[in-house]
Amino acid sequence: MSAEFKDHFSQQSSSYGQFRPTYPTELFEHLATISPGRQCAWDCATGTGQAAVALADYFEHVIATDASAAQINAVQPHDRIDYQTAPAEKTTITEASIDLITVAQALHWFDIAAFENEVRRVLKPEGILAVWTYNLFAINAAIDDIIQHFYHDTLGPYWPDDRTHVENAYHDISFTLTECNTPNFAIQANWNLQHLLGYLGTWSALKAFRKNNDVDPLPDLEKELLQCWTDPERRLNVSWPLTLRVFKQ
Repeated sequence: MSAEFKDHFSQQSSSYGQFRPTYPTELFEHLATISPGRQCAWDCATGTGQAAVALADYFEHVIATDASAAQINAVQPHDRIDYQTAPAEKTTITEASIDLITVAQALHWFDIAAFENEVRRVLKPEGILAVWTYNLFAINAAIDDIIQHFYHDTLGPYWPDDRTHVENAYHDISFTLTECNTPNFAIQANWNLQHLLGYLGTWSALKAFRKNNDVDPLPDLEKELLQCWTDPERRLNVSWPLTLRVFKQ
């Protein structure tokens, strides 16, 4: 993977923060429990700071970095979080100062070898690297079929090549750090149709489709989904299986 920063999200930073699902509290409770200390965590590729804010409930200090200045400009301010614009592979973080590093739904954009070098540099002995990802959600059979078609057939050619790592649940990415066993987690949401469409609007492939075709496929998708949703204000349960991989220094 190239070390060149691939910015797929700066133009939609506000939507990203508004419509992306939130991670389960149990995930952060688990990570705090297995961390060798709770002095300092680093949330790498923080986006708009969702995971960083959750970590701040458990750690005295959180460093949250993102290569996109636009994302950092749209973060959720917090008195225990130090937001910085920096690539994953090279930061100004002090050597051996971090108890826990988290990467939420962003590892597939990194130069893995260079990132691991930075991880080894900044982690304390016995420090933890936790990376997680999620792919398609599930609602019900009828809606899921429509979304599967939209994801694979309509947007398929427009997904970045790195997306295959998400589809493979990061199992095709390896580190030389020691991997640990992890429990299972899932993201849960309860959304109306407009929130779901807002979330789909954050997909990088949709952005590429619009740019290349000068047309927005979401209105047609909305009409198709309405046949199953019936009332657009009705809230339905949305679930994403979460793949968590944890490594120790």
